Parts: sequence; structure tokens; C-alpha cells
Amino acid sequence: MKSRHHTRLAPLIWADVPDPSVIRVDGADGRPVYYMSSTTMHLSPGVPIMRSHDLLHWEIVNYVYDQLADSDQLSLRNGENAYGQGSWASSLRYNNGLYYLVTFSYTTGKTHIFKTANPEKGPWAEVTLDRVYHDPSLLFDNDGRVYLVYGSGDIGVVELTAEVDAVKEGGLNQVIIPGAGRIAGTSFYVPAEGAHIHKVNGRYYIFLITWPREGCGPYAMRTQLVYRADRITGPYEGRVILREAGIAQGGLVDTPDGQWYAMLFQDHGAVGRIPYLLPVVWEDGWPVLLTTSSPPLATMASTPLSTTVASDEFDRDELKLVWQWNHNPDNKYWSLRDRPGYLRLVNGRVATGLLDAVNTLTQRTFGPECSARIAMETGGMKAGDVAGLGVLQKKYGFTGVVCTRTQGAGENKYLVMVDGSCDPPKERARIPVTQERVYLRIDIDYKNRADKAYFFASLDGEEWQAVGEPLQMAYTIPHFMGYRFALFNYATEEPGGFVDFDYFRIGAPAEGKGFGFKG
Repeated sequence: MKSRHHTRLAPLIWADVPDPSVIRVDGADGRPVYYMSSTTMHLSPGVPIMRSHDLLHWEIVNYVYDQLADSDQLSLRNGENAYGQGSWASSLRYNNGLYYLVTFSYTTGKTHIFKTANPEKGPWAEVTLDRVYHDPSLLFDNDGRVYLVYGSGDIGVVELTAEVDAVKEGGLNQVIIPGAGRIAGTSFYVPAEGAHIHKVNGRYYIFLITWPREGCGPYAMRTQLVYRADRITGPYEGRVILREAGIAQGGLVDTPDGQWYAMLFQDHGAVGRIPYLLPVVWEDGWPVLLTTSSPPLATMASTPLSTTVASDEFDRDELKLVWQWNHNPDNKYWSLRDRPGYLRLVNGRVATGLLDAVNTLTQRTFGPECSARIAMETGGMKAGDVAGLGVLQKKYGFTGVVCTRTQGAGENKYLVMVDGSCDPPKERARIPVTQERVYLRIDIDYKNRADKAYFFASLDGEEWQAVGEPLQMAYTIPHFMGYRFALFNYATEEPGGFVDFDYFRIGAPAEGKGFGFKG
């Protein structure tokens, strides 16, 4: 069954919000409340919970965990890391007054089940299953039984206890859709996975994605499938329901007035995997995804990002929810209180570079274009320290300050731009600087998938000088995440140095001057 399409699709949020799982509940004021979980893998805290009242405008209200586990990989210790790993696709559900979230991790080798009575405030209690159930989707059936649908290639189901804290002894445990991608091709870049199970009007519907190798043009792309059956065990019949622009993976949500939508995502270059909201109609018991601008989405534009990203003056006792640490932080070595009104990052150990630096603080970049600028004070740096503002992915780039020690001349500081897209990373600019307070800026152009970052520095925050060269950004599977703005400080010689960030301000490219080296 083909999707109906008449107009070019627009993203719901032009930022990295992959693997969405959406539910609707009734709010205390009678309005519907929608909650969405998504994937942030190696970042901490993890599994963001976002809230909306209209499916269009979303804000981050909580995270499911502070740390998935304290391991060498997740804490950047002993040369280990969890880039592209951590926790993957989650399933968010509500049942009898409790919210449940199931996610899985090849890093821990477990499936993690969280539950809470309040998804916005928590706490989230956790139990684990000592097995990885790939891309799990939770279903509370009408008869009180609880199922977890999962798998890659072959799709299976396992029954859980009524308390959702263990696999039910003697419960259902079988493959229900063998070779689930076969309705879309015969060989695959990605086999059928990304399960989302729903029960609608007494039928079981399992949404899956696959990525066939065959064909060209519109056919060799991420593809959305749906299977349906009258019983959880099948037999299942399936159809391709969306093969357009690589938009796929997600599930259904309905509104109180009976409208249905699919929340999916698209691989969109360096910015990451961005969500799309598509209307759904039902024909002969099958969901049909509409890619036309039909009401109530006729006036829909990308949601304002003010609640997905945010400027920060660091004048509160806690970080805003938009921030996540690159891997687990070491909380002894950062502070908002040592110097009120500033974020202080202290070097607790020596690093080899940005990718193994602890306490790198990040938030999303966004399209179609964005800019971030900071003020940083460097008086506490030690020789060998490097600090500044970066765009973080495997092929990273940054502008910052390097502190060096020259024999007989003491310590010197330089403004630098480093290009991490090559191996080893290359310093593209080095400019002597004598004052302790510096201003750094990065402009990003995602229009038409240009995926370019431009780097600037200033001594007064008003007049900007281009530093180094533009970075050609690229989404890489080893990191499996869209580029993020990053505040960092790391030591290459000895720990103990620190820098203070006065503010982080985000918006459109500075002064409306666009991109490139225009000052």
C-alpha cells in the first residue's frame, strides 16, 4: 500500500530526536498530554522525556536516568568509550496510573525497565532483564497480560509478569514474524527492526522499519512496514506503508477527537535523525500514512526550538534540561556555585583530546541554520590545557584557547581552531592572545544539507574574526548522533586547571550576516 503524497514534507523538529515513542494521557485539566521518549545513547542524563499538548510543540521535562551504569565505557575510563552505544530505542507506555519505559543496551548487555507515577518529576524505579531484547516495544493487553515485541530480522514476542519486572515463567516466548523484511526486499542494509506494537479495534499492529539493498532512487532507503494479526501470535500479514525520503521508524498516537498520526524520523545528514509527524487514516483495517498538508497540519511548521535547545547564563543552581554530558560526568569537577553566574569546568585528569575529555557539556544543534557563542575566562588554565566551544561528532571541530609553557618565557595562550575530521586532528589556526576573557562563536549551515560549520573569535564580543577553516561535518555511525554544541576543558599535561563560562547563547547566525568569513 503506497502513501499518499502531494507536497514536500517538513520536519516536526529540525534537530536530533531519533527513535520516537509517543503516548497520550488525559491531563488533570482535561486537556490531552502527549509524552515522547527518544534516544541519546552515550549521553548523560539519558532517555529524554518530552511533553506536548498538541503534538506539534514539544519541551523536555525530564530524563529517565542520570546514569545508565558506572562502567569504563560509559565513564570514558581506561581508554574505553560508549560512542554510538549506551541505550538505544525505547518504548514508552502508560497503564493503570503508572508510566513504563523499556530500553536496551549492548553496552550493559541488559534490557532496562523503568517505571514511575510521574514522568515529569520521577523518580523512575529500575529493574533489568539479563538479556538484550533488540528494539523492544511494550504492550499491555486487554486481558491483563503484558508482552514485549522485539527483534532484528525475525520478530519475536516474550511475555512479562503483570508487574513488568521479569520474564514470565512459562509465558509466551516465540518468533511471530520470521524474516519480517521480506515484503520489502531480499537483502538489506538494515533488516526489519524498530518494533512498535499497538492494539487497535481488537487487532495487533506491529510497525517495523527495514532498509533494502535492492533498487535505486526511492527504493533503496529506510522503509516503513506494518504487520497485522487477530492474535498476538499471528498469523501476521504485512505491507509497505511508507517509502519516501527515508522517513521511517516509529509508531502511532491518536487524539481525543479520533485523529491518528504516525511519529517517525528521517536520517538528515550531520544534524542527525529528525522527527516527522504524519496524519494517518484507516482503510480496510490498514493504516494509511498521508504526506499531504491536510488539516490540522496545513499550517504546521517546524516546532519552535526554544524548549529543545536554550541559551544559558549559568545563573541558576542547576543546569537547564537541554544540557547533557558527553558520557557520565565526574561531578567533583564541575560547578555552578564555585563562581556564581559561571559554569566552571575543572580538569580532573589528563586526556588525549576532545573525544576522551570528561565533563564535556553538550546540547543539540538545529536546522536550517544556527549559531552559538560563549564568553570564557581562562585565568585558571594550566600549561597543556585546551578549552572552548566545539561541534561534537567523530569528525569534530572547535575553536578555543590552548595554554602552553615555553622554557624561560612562562605560559602563553593562543586562540586556535582544530579540525577533527582528519586523523590525526589538525590545528588550522593559532593566534596569540594576552587577555583572559575571550569570546567564541560557531555558525552552522544545514540548508540543503550543506553541513558546514564556521568558527569565529572575538576579544570584545562585538567584532568577530574568522578562525581557521570551515568544517565539513559528516554524520558517522561510530558516534551515531547528530552534531552537538559542546563546552569543554581538558588537560594534556596535568590536572587541576579550570575555565569559567559566563554564558552560552544560541540562535540564528550572529547579526544576520549569514555564513562564511564575514566577521
